[in-house]
Amino acid sequence: MTPSVSPEAEWELTEEAIYYAREGGAELGEAFILEFERVLALLSQYPELGAEWRNRRRRFSLRKFPFSVIYYIRNDEVRVVALAHHSRKPGYGVNRK
Repeated sequence: MTPSVSPEAEWELTEEAIYYAREGGAELGEAFILEFERVLALLSQYPELGAEWRNRRRRFSLRKFPFSVIYYIRNDEVRVVALAHHSRKPGYGVNRK
């Protein structure tokens, strides 16, 4: 499957990577991005790994970081619509396209 990332999810990824780099060093910011890329590759290969969630969305948690990738499957595409911190309100990003 082909992965794609919404502009909002891309912005969230960038902002969180900057935060981790500022607070924990460049290596931690890079580790956050690498973990997101690992999950994106995994979901591209096995799109139904994520738990079914709301509004036909799925969620899959990152390792070592308190975030979930919110995505949906459309035709031959895995579309990431949000990168949600686990402390966010339930339903965060569920209505994004």
